[in-house]
Amino acid sequence: MHPLYQGAQFLTAATRIEQAPPDQGREVAFVGRSNAGKSSAINAICHQRALARTSKTPGRTQQLIFFSLDAERRLVDLPGYGYAKVSEAIKLEWQGQLARYLEGRLSLAGLIIVMDIRHPLAAFDRQMLAWALRRDLPTLLLLTKADKLSRGAVSATLAQVRKEAAALHGEIHCEPFSAPDRLGLESVQARLDLWLAPSPQIDAA
Repeated sequence: MHPLYQGAQFLTAATRIEQAPPDQGREVAFVGRSNAGKSSAINAICHQRALARTSKTPGRTQQLIFFSLDAERRLVDLPGYGYAKVSEAIKLEWQGQLARYLEGRLSLAGLIIVMDIRHPLAAFDRQMLAWALRRDLPTLLLLTKADKLSRGAVSATLAQVRKEAAALHGEIHCEPFSAPDRLGLESVQARLDLWLAPSPQIDAA
């Protein structure tokens, strides 16, 4: 087990970006379509069963949920998007808060876009990716529920997503993932280690 992520703790929940922790240190955010397995992925990465709440009801995550790893590093569970069973007004509010967070959060060091490997790169996934590219933000496309497909189908889907990502000319990584099988767990943790490491500018300061 990775001690940094195993020690993750709930920090705060913010309905609006003004309620977020101070914009200091480094954090990596998880975002994904409702019911794509985002909360399950966070729990698996942190070796915990109930750090992030999971639900079969799409749209359960309605806030920006911050988890502390230590005094300077955090993980963030962003509101699910897509076919959440909520009003259109709430959906628009979520999208507005997501845009403000993704475009303005200085401590954001990387974005993990969680996608069901059976339905990758849907319209909202591409919108999140466009935001990341505009900010030149390192991004990981995490293809969850890989245990639902054969090994050959996983490889074929991964190759197709990587091909599309390569054409976008940004720092975009792709990994298959399965929370039950722990597939891709160490690769994701290694990516987080890189993104959450203090930058030379911070060290120099």
